[in-house]
Amino acid sequence: MKRLLVYLKGYKKECILAPLFKMLEASFELFVPLVVADLIDNGIARMDKGIIVRSFVLLVILGFIGLVASLTAQFFAAKAAVNFATDLRHSLFSHLMKLGFPEIDRLGTSTMITRMTSDVNQLQNGVNMVLRLFLRSPFVVFGAMIMAFTIDVKSALIFLAVIVTLSFVVFGLMIVDIRLASKVQQDLERVLSATRENLNGVRVIRAFCKEKEEYNRFSEDNGILTAALNHASNMTAMLNPLTYVMINGAIIALIYTGALHVSKGIISQGQVVALYNYMSQILVELIKLANLIVLIIKSVASGNRVSAVFDINPSMKDAQIDIADKETQGESENGKYSVEYRNVSLTYPTAGDASLENISFKVEKGRTVGIIGGTGCGKTSLVHLLCRFYEVSNGEVLINGTDVREYTTDSLRKKVGIVMQKAVLFKGTLRDNLRWADKNATDEEMNEALMNAQAYDMMQEKGGLDAVIEQGGRNFSGGQKQRLSIARTLIGKPEILILDDSSSALDYLTDLNLRKAISRLEYDPTVFIVSGRCASIMSADMIIVLDDGKVAGIGRHDELLETCDVYKEIYASQYKGVSV
Repeated sequence: MKRLLVYLKGYKKECILAPLFKMLEASFELFVPLVVADLIDNGIARMDKGIIVRSFVLLVILGFIGLVASLTAQFFAAKAAVNFATDLRHSLFSHLMKLGFPEIDRLGTSTMITRMTSDVNQLQNGVNMVLRLFLRSPFVVFGAMIMAFTIDVKSALIFLAVIVTLSFVVFGLMIVDIRLASKVQQDLERVLSATRENLNGVRVIRAFCKEKEEYNRFSEDNGILTAALNHASNMTAMLNPLTYVMINGAIIALIYTGALHVSKGIISQGQVVALYNYMSQILVELIKLANLIVLIIKSVASGNRVSAVFDINPSMKDAQIDIADKETQGESENGKYSVEYRNVSLTYPTAGDASLENISFKVEKGRTVGIIGGTGCGKTSLVHLLCRFYEVSNGEVLINGTDVREYTTDSLRKKVGIVMQKAVLFKGTLRDNLRWADKNATDEEMNEALMNAQAYDMMQEKGGLDAVIEQGGRNFSGGQKQRLSIARTLIGKPEILILDDSSSALDYLTDLNLRKAISRLEYDPTVFIVSGRCASIMSADMIIVLDDGKVAGIGRHDELLETCDVYKEIYASQYKGVSV
């Protein structure tokens, strides 16, 4: 939590002025009971209209000055809190963008969303209220006690006893509430995760008539959250009753003691009213302080969760010197191979068994490589290593003779363009989406990429480059989104192009035309086609067949039909009646 306070350093002025103006307001508030006492003892008791008018005017002035001071304090507190949350969100988002796939897999999407939104909002509210009340409430409480001592020492001892007792009660409950608040946020993440899954998969749920089961699962998670909230709320709810009981008991004792002192002539009736007003101020401020402490507890719990994200460091370190610069200057002896895998193995951090084992192959520049195999055999894992989304457990992955770990992330992304299995588009225009690969791309270049991706005619019907894309590309079909994703990658003209099962939603003719267009690209990239369809990789210069994370065969289509049993089984399953 402490590390997050650095985001308040740029707003020191607001953090100082907000409490100061609140204390100024409190100072004027502490004078009100004294004015009221003077009004009663000297104005009303003596029927002195001058004192009554003077006291009334003074009360109005004190109230107006207090109002101005309060509004000023709230302005500075809100400004500091909002800017604190803004800077924190920017920093948190930037940190998340630096994390690799292993860290993102471990955190989970729902966790990241919760900490970016709910937890940061809780921190913003905490900062706002702390700047406004954290100094004001204690100042009023102890100020009222001191003012009470100036009126009557014996009566003021009641103030001291109440404040000490309440402090033990409030801080005792605070310690318990910190743990409960943290558990509530964890249960909230579970509910958000279930909600996100149901909303994303609503069509699948309806297709399998699983509405009732998902409703029951959501109800169970929501019930756990409700129970945790009730438990935390019950502990929090104890603060106000305990505070009211103790303060009202103190008021009764104060009035009784004050009545005795008035009868003995020790203090006046106005002073008793002043003492009562001071006790009422203490009551109000202690209730505020109790609620503030509850808010601080929640904020601390949220702050610890946000800090935990900052404590996660990327497992893959970026290269300090960009080897790509040397390649541009012709200083690197890269040979004829564009890509080379040397005894590569991969074990995911959360997995027990290796996903890839001892894989080796070489690919010449400008060649097309097909990767095929059964579901879960490691096809996507293989190409993700080339993009360095994950770090190899053993071996090396080389591009132009240089280990991918020696490239900076930016230069590697420029060399390697990948179209993921799931096509993702962003809200905006088609032009905005295509320029992700090259922000300076011209309309001609974008239209050319659309034509190569077999999406030009389709987009002309929808408005061309100015066509509106809704969030997630929901106004496009699966095949349309895949073609637009391919066009977006082609804009960057990568040396190595990876199509990770990115034509699965295309018909065979469109898929064929797409592969022909890619083979005719002027800059002649090295192409990796990951697919479960033999038709998509049949004409590749080299086909890699994977089986349970191992290479079952490498060669051309005709060679593999003769030498690789796994490939023959896949081919036979897709071309029934064809002898192999």
